[in-house]
Amino acid sequence: MTILDVIQRSTDFLAKKGVPSPRLQVEHLLAHALQMPRMKLYLNFERTLTPAELEAVRALVQRRGRRESLQHITGSAAFCSLELAVNEHVLVPRPETELLAERAWNFLKECGVRHAAPTGLDLGTGSGCLAIALAVNVPAAAIHASDVCGQALAVARANAARHKARIEFHQGDLFAALPAAARFHLIVSNPPYIPTARMEELEPEVREHEPRRALDGGADGLDFYRRIAAEGGAFLEVGGRLMLELDDEGAEGTAEIFRQENWIVEAIEADYNQRPRILIARRGTG
Repeated sequence: MTILDVIQRSTDFLAKKGVPSPRLQVEHLLAHALQMPRMKLYLNFERTLTPAELEAVRALVQRRGRRESLQHITGSAAFCSLELAVNEHVLVPRPETELLAERAWNFLKECGVRHAAPTGLDLGTGSGCLAIALAVNVPAAAIHASDVCGQALAVARANAARHKARIEFHQGDLFAALPAAARFHLIVSNPPYIPTARMEELEPEVREHEPRRALDGGADGLDFYRRIAAEGGAFLEVGGRLMLELDDEGAEGTAEIFRQENWIVEAIEADYNQRPRILIARRGTG
């Protein structure tokens, strides 16, 4: 069977399974199996696959047909031009989170004008995507990252090592992972924010193959924001900022939680689709 035959047959298979952009997905899987750039497939349409190659591709396509994400199958995801390892213990980084990363590292750069080594914390780091983006883009900063899951931290540490990012990792439940005296100029987080009832509405790639603990934010999706609002102020330096990714359907409710805990909500910024996605806040003075 040639490369073109595999693409055509596998595309039909994934289309019947309801997989979005089935041909593009097949091309990525085939390029991964053959260890060649995807565009090179077009120059090799008539190449016949060996039985071993065919079996390898078939296994990958079947996994995608079971709605396992492309990134989990290939074990790799792109984030802010960084290639990061991902597996079933961490969320696949989303493009929307890149906006949070960029906003966060620009703030740390501003802090660097006043402080030789600005400090940042990525709370619930998962794959390490936010912490690594901060460390790579602001190398003078002292970056910390925490997660309750040791398996997720193992992924984050490996990703940090790959990109030579200096990060101090902590294992524990939110701020309990940190020394009581820890203070940061920036706290950034993409916490679980899907209301429990909406979990069953998520795409199978997310619902069945990504860690529930990183998605489920409780009955109204706001459990983790309540905890961050109540506890986070004690860990923020004077003049520091808190930046959080939001569920676009719960943005105003989240902002009100922080206001009630004496935070000043400076902005709620939109994502690529003009949906409210990033909350920026600082501690009030009262």
